[in-house]
Amino acid sequence: MGHNETIAVEDDIHLSFGKKLPVSVERGEGVKVWDENGKEYLDFTSGWAVAGLGYSHKAIVDAIINQSRKIIHNPNSGLTYSPSRARLLSVLKKILPSNLTKVFFTNSGAEANDAAIKLARKITGRKKIISTLMSFHGRTIGTLSATGQTVQTERFNVHMPFFEFVPFNDCEAIRKVLDDDTAAVIIEPIQGEGGVRVPEPDYLEIVSGLCKQAGALLIVDEIQTGFFRTGPAFITAEKGVSADFMTMGKGIAGGFPFGAVAVAQSIASKIEDGDHGGTYNGNPLGCAVAASVVQYMIEKHICINVHSVSKSTKIILHGWKKKYPELIREIRGEGLLLAVEFTKKEYVSYIQSKTLENGLILNIKHGTIIRLIPALTVEWEEMFKGLKIIENCIFNLLCSRVNSEIGVLHVTGA
Repeated sequence: MGHNETIAVEDDIHLSFGKKLPVSVERGEGVKVWDENGKEYLDFTSGWAVAGLGYSHKAIVDAIINQSRKIIHNPNSGLTYSPSRARLLSVLKKILPSNLTKVFFTNSGAEANDAAIKLARKITGRKKIISTLMSFHGRTIGTLSATGQTVQTERFNVHMPFFEFVPFNDCEAIRKVLDDDTAAVIIEPIQGEGGVRVPEPDYLEIVSGLCKQAGALLIVDEIQTGFFRTGPAFITAEKGVSADFMTMGKGIAGGFPFGAVAVAQSIASKIEDGDHGGTYNGNPLGCAVAASVVQYMIEKHICINVHSVSKSTKIILHGWKKKYPELIREIRGEGLLLAVEFTKKEYVSYIQSKTLENGLILNIKHGTIIRLIPALTVEWEEMFKGLKIIENCIFNLLCSRVNSEIGVLHVTGA
């Protein structure tokens, strides 16, 4: 099937919930992908921060092949033991926050958040969940109700009740709404989908303390920030925060659909038979892939590459801010979760289309933000090449903008 034929078939039959880029990706390797015509692209999205090891990585491919030859799905689902699940649990134990001693596996990050919210209400006997504005916790009806973006929620007529929202990075706002009916606070250490919003350094610790004072539980959503995306394995562990739940997804299995929720022993002791479950949760194939991915990240000290590439990238991005102050509003982020916010949506639309023409795929958030989330294995030469493509487009945008203004002045003067 050719490039144009693939696009025609998908446009005709496939139900899509967003406008697609005009690229039909056939294969990938590392941070590069190729379309059906053989054109090469650098990818700075890693499948929305999922493909942490890049595409077609040996650790993933070998795990899929080897485990699928043994068994993909256990009899009686998760109610039997599994060697691959045991291996994954052993690997995770090396990097999880020390107080989170029990783990339940899910099919996605959204499902992990849904489980945490449900269990928090059951355990506390309370109803209210406090979340933050511009947060994103998933697209199920439950996690969407916990998401603080009106662009995501207003299109639906029914929301789950008992959710309350406060500004992100505002501890006093949380203090004011915490009460005897608050089951939990759900929070991202850095808001990812919300535009890469980085809070004050002590934000997470203060929120944790407020929850303890109010008898509410703390759910830390590390679905996008986890597994070395910002440098450390988890920001929760780096900060020494004692969360009651920590949810995981995206990078946990390098592209295989998988998620998890880790809980403290005090929480686990209150969970009863039948409180939660799932047909595919913790299936042997997913566990084998995740174990291979996480073990590789640990053994290869992936955090070193993240820190190194991030440091050099930030220098260039902040240089852009100084060179193009009328175009760029702000640079944000940690590790390889970075954002360049522009002053106008049309600037970002232009840059996205032109970088695509020049072989670079970008992720755009809220119209004005370019989110840079490449594979954690990206080499500096690859990162630099992509950044040069972006800056060339920014420079051309500036030139066209200046020429346009000069043309207007010339016509007016004439």
